[in-house]
Amino acid sequence: MRIKREGIIPPDTKLTAKPDWVPAWETLNDKQKKVYNALFENYAGYFAFTDHEVGRLLNAIKELPDAENTLVIYIVGDNGASSEGGPDGTMDEMKSLAGMNASLDDIIKDLDKLGGPETEPHYPVGWAWAGNTPFQWVKQVASHLGGSRNPMVISWPARIKHDDNPRDAFLHLIDVAPTIYEAAHVTMPEYVNGIKQIPLEGKSFLPTFTDNTYRGRTEQYFEILSNRSIYENGWKANAQHTLPWRQDVAPGNWDNDKWELYNLNSDFSEANDLAAKMPSKLAEMKKKFDQAAAKYHVYPLDDRGVARALIPKPLPPGVDPKTTHFVYYPGATRLPETASPSIKNRSWTITADVTGNGEKTNGVIIAAGGVSAGITLYVKDGIPVFDYNYYGKHTIIKSQKATGKDPATITLDFVYAGGGMGKGADLVMKVNGKETGRGKMDATVFARFGADTFGIGEDSGQPVTFDYKPPFKFNGAIEKVTIDLK
Repeated sequence: MRIKREGIIPPDTKLTAKPDWVPAWETLNDKQKKVYNALFENYAGYFAFTDHEVGRLLNAIKELPDAENTLVIYIVGDNGASSEGGPDGTMDEMKSLAGMNASLDDIIKDLDKLGGPETEPHYPVGWAWAGNTPFQWVKQVASHLGGSRNPMVISWPARIKHDDNPRDAFLHLIDVAPTIYEAAHVTMPEYVNGIKQIPLEGKSFLPTFTDNTYRGRTEQYFEILSNRSIYENGWKANAQHTLPWRQDVAPGNWDNDKWELYNLNSDFSEANDLAAKMPSKLAEMKKKFDQAAAKYHVYPLDDRGVARALIPKPLPPGVDPKTTHFVYYPGATRLPETASPSIKNRSWTITADVTGNGEKTNGVIIAAGGVSAGITLYVKDGIPVFDYNYYGKHTIIKSQKATGKDPATITLDFVYAGGGMGKGADLVMKVNGKETGRGKMDATVFARFGADTFGIGEDSGQPVTFDYKPPFKFNGAIEKVTIDLK
């Protein structure tokens, strides 16, 4: 293969065996092949576009006056190739991660929407395995190199002179910051704004810029959702635990995990499991993982996927963690969903104090989430509208009363049915205290809306609804928006 010919990986690297969870291509029916090809062709188009844009960036850097002394670090990937699309792929990754996989027929209906803003597609698990060649496993499975190892390309013409020897030092992401600090002759401060900083655990790999014999780290642990591994001087012990395409399941039973043992010095791809032949070495490595896991606060292990995402994130310093009353003002945009009030699986009220321009009033008052799922309260042609996007199924309430030109208070009451997660709700819209619209939902989002954001006065990123074109900034005046959690 090409990466062998170019010396990027050792010439004796073995291709790991195809796992049972990846069907052979020749066993697929015509419908599966049509969907699988379309989803990966869409990804290939995105990949080519990304490559083009990175090229534009690098060309722009070359035009800088100090281009020769500009350090560029390009890490090729985010963990390994992702299998979060599930066995057949998906048009809505967030929906799939919540355990609601679409049928092939449902996907085929929307194939013509691929590449556009109306979908959040993801290819099937088989492409993820192929994408991680020659390694085993996929993104999130940090136990194996298929879930963690990525190429890294570095350019610094003033310091790095090209040679034909790729660097194969064992490095980790935590080594990048120390390298930049050393290159820039910067010492990391012990305190920032009076707050004591956690010491860096990484180590600069600046020597590898000029020394192709530099070996990098001698040890490193890995863990994501209880998929775990320990590396030391070429030896690597792995325990695979969870499946990325089934985040609605929490298996537990860590003691039942099968540990594997590899020597990367002679087995680049983790193809030859030595656990049965070298039980004492495996026991030694497992003990080292325990020590690292205790030191770096990995324990207790937590294998929850979606359920883990439901845990409220820490609020800003000084905010009572029991706070249920939140006030936002214009300019609060692009906030991560995890940094906004948790409105899942409970009742809540949005109260917006605004001043419009009569029938000319347009724009978003508050929005959270995006095309996959989310909520938006907006005004269109003077009419307040609330839209709850439940994985493409929209519950819409249009006010029977316009905002007018005087200051107005628009309220949306979300009355949760209770009885568990993701249950239904009754929705009531009011303008100046008078009910102007009502709706009902049989099911609601119980986990994440998606990868989009929370904001006041506009809908940044992908829109919650295509009834408007983002960001659809509010053209009136927003005094404040209040969220009260019940």
